[in-house]
Amino acid sequence: MNFKAILLGTIATAVLAPAAFAEGGRGRDGEVKIIYWQAPSILNPYLSGGTKDIDASALVIEPLARYDEKGNLVAYLAEDIPTLANGGVSEDLKSITWKLKKGLKWSDGSPVTSEDVKFTAEYCMNPEGGCASLSFFDGVEKVEALDDLTVKVTFNQPKPNPYGPFVGGQSPIIQKKQFENCTGAKAPECTEANFNPVGTGPFMVKDFRPNDVIQYVANPNYRDPDKPAFASVTFKGGGDATAAARAVMETGEFDHAWNLQLAPDVIAKMEQGGKGQVQVGFGPLVERLEMNLTDPSPDLPEGERSTRKHPHPFLSDMAVRKALSMAIDRELLVEIGYGKAGKVTCDLVPSPDNYAAKNDYCLKQDIAGANALLDEAGYKDTNGDGIRETKDGKPLKILYQTSTNAVRQDFQALIKEWWRQIGVETELRNINASVFFGGDPGSPDTFQKFYADVEMYANTFNGTDPQQYLAAYRCGNEPKPESQWQGENINRYCDPEYDKLIDELARTGDIKKRGEIAIRMNNMLTKDSYTIVPLVHRGRVSAIASSLGGYKMNVWDSEMWNIADWYRIK
Repeated sequence: MNFKAILLGTIATAVLAPAAFAEGGRGRDGEVKIIYWQAPSILNPYLSGGTKDIDASALVIEPLARYDEKGNLVAYLAEDIPTLANGGVSEDLKSITWKLKKGLKWSDGSPVTSEDVKFTAEYCMNPEGGCASLSFFDGVEKVEALDDLTVKVTFNQPKPNPYGPFVGGQSPIIQKKQFENCTGAKAPECTEANFNPVGTGPFMVKDFRPNDVIQYVANPNYRDPDKPAFASVTFKGGGDATAAARAVMETGEFDHAWNLQLAPDVIAKMEQGGKGQVQVGFGPLVERLEMNLTDPSPDLPEGERSTRKHPHPFLSDMAVRKALSMAIDRELLVEIGYGKAGKVTCDLVPSPDNYAAKNDYCLKQDIAGANALLDEAGYKDTNGDGIRETKDGKPLKILYQTSTNAVRQDFQALIKEWWRQIGVETELRNINASVFFGGDPGSPDTFQKFYADVEMYANTFNGTDPQQYLAAYRCGNEPKPESQWQGENINRYCDPEYDKLIDELARTGDIKKRGEIAIRMNNMLTKDSYTIVPLVHRGRVSAIASSLGGYKMNVWDSEMWNIADWYRIK
């Protein structure tokens, strides 16, 4: 996305165009059935970093603007996209003013106003609230409701890319009336609001059973009287990717199955069932290893997990992290796990092209080089048991965790064997995906808690610019008790020079220079420190029923971004 061109008005921004579908009114096509084998556990994306929760919420709550399937910025609750050309962005680039569409209503029939937008910012920016999307508000100085339909966001420095707050599925508008007593530390305690949000989207929640199933019905106050085409949605969670794929492509029981992490031959065989087809799109989704820079023991006093107070016994040494990366055969991982839906990558941000470093340092496995590096760093096997030790005699034993999934367990088994060949013992652990990505501050098993040495997962970012994504690694953005254990900086990475680049990226408008800065940041997290060890640039893989129309695969936003346009092919 060329933000300079958008601001100047030389690239047209769009209001979402109506989809073409059979004639008829709202609810004419009955029920649509969706299956996510990672079951949603909450319907408030501000309290969860899990895609499953963000997507399930997207049926109900919406942002001011989204990214379409081509990565273009399109207006949703906003009247249009603010730019320099239309006066929505100030000449000094320090503020952006949004205008809400007239006549918007919440699903309870009350009007949507700028106070709801302002409140949403206050909700997320509350330091005790544990907002998972806090990086979207990086640099926000204040948010003002100028009148009932006008909101002004002021930044602490010029922001050539002001499209962070309230843009994309991770930053939707929530109703002030419903959440005003749920701010700060009270946020995770408001079960009714978090499970049954009042929204502006095409559907509203009828019944929500966490980690199981959600029943939605069409929102009678949705802004388009002919949408949604479906009267109800069943959003089933749980099971595994194999069962989800089969339910669409072989049995026809469901209409949409998400995130089919399956071997390519398995998917090809299922497609022969004739009930559905696979949809694949490449965005910036990366399967990677996260290295814990701190002592992962849950017995440490809460809040003391830091590289300064309690560094990891051996992963704090970059030589070890680099050796672990060198031992991995990424080409084999792609072959067995993804086929054409995967590519080897050494980068955290592999796309869009302007922001991709295109590093090649990790493309080939080097077991001998990894062993030599550990020898040189002083990690020896002194007792002959095949496991190296630190200089103070601690064995290089790793707890390596991920979510439960056949492809990920295959990856774990291979990586364990490769690490054995360099003298590292590995214990494998897999956790139910609904728990691992659930964001429950009381659970010890979330990816944010990271009570392990290494963990593996994939995530991505909204839109075609990684500014918010990379800003998540700012010092202080680590999950901790006072943030309700939310935050993406799970490694507890902290480098003042990196923080300076976050600020530099935020104030840089030239698209080429933005790419150069983002690449430097990518490299600091990957090849310069091995804090994050990328493995596979994954395509987003879903299955849809042959009878489902209007679906558009979107790798730049929530996959549920245009569910209002879905319909049944007659």
